[in-house]
Amino acid sequence: MSEWQWLILALVQGLTEFLPISSSAHLVLPSQVLGWSDQGLAFDVAVHVGTLAAVVLYYRLRLQQLAEGAWQGLAKGGDTSALRDVVFLALATLPAILVGVFADHWIEAHLRSVLVIAATTIVFGILLGLADKRVSATEEWRVSFWTMAWLIGIAQAMALVPGVSRSGVTITAGIFLGMSYQRAADTSFLMSIPVIAGAGLLKTLELAGQSAPVDWFILGAAAGVAAVAAYSCIALFLQLLGKIGLMPFVWYRLGLGAILLWLVLEGGVS
Repeated sequence: MSEWQWLILALVQGLTEFLPISSSAHLVLPSQVLGWSDQGLAFDVAVHVGTLAAVVLYYRLRLQQLAEGAWQGLAKGGDTSALRDVVFLALATLPAILVGVFADHWIEAHLRSVLVIAATTIVFGILLGLADKRVSATEEWRVSFWTMAWLIGIAQAMALVPGVSRSGVTITAGIFLGMSYQRAADTSFLMSIPVIAGAGLLKTLELAGQSAPVDWFILGAAAGVAAVAAYSCIALFLQLLGKIGLMPFVWYRLGLGAILLWLVLEGGVS
């Protein structure tokens, strides 16, 4: 893979990781549709590091508040809001961990086709649109704390299938369950931190067992591009979400899914 292709893919990863349009789908498509060679494990590690750095940097103050509040809650033996938020994030992460451990290889082997991506892009795009019509200005959870955590966690686990979109499906679930735009997006992005970190760690361990040469300059550039693009996307998305809603992303998904279905039906891709 050429250097410019690596940088384009890093930009795509950063731009799509936190938008509800599926980063995994966009990284699969260049090899499936354009015939690009696979970007490789080292690239995956680099862009994971970049996007993780972006979300941690953006939410650094919130993460500090959660850590300090949770520690105070544990030390005093009480139940603070920060401690509850940490417990919520931990519970919501478990389903993705379980599915990743037991089904990741099967998903990689059977669900990375363009047809699957087209179908999930359309189906979950429609669900995103339905959620956009359901959002309320006044937040009122429709389920209990524990049920909310597990259901959003299950939604996040579904995003291991390419085309679903981790941010898209968790925001969709949050809104359907009574969250506001802002709460659903913040929850989705905070939930991404342990998931991205865990995926990056597993890929790093796998990479450590390989002896292939590594171009550290390209990897560093890819991580930097992904980080800048991801940070910009988080900031812009949160700023515009209350103004434009989710429908622009819904139409994008439906258009992309239709194009992919057409390519499959025409026999251009499989």
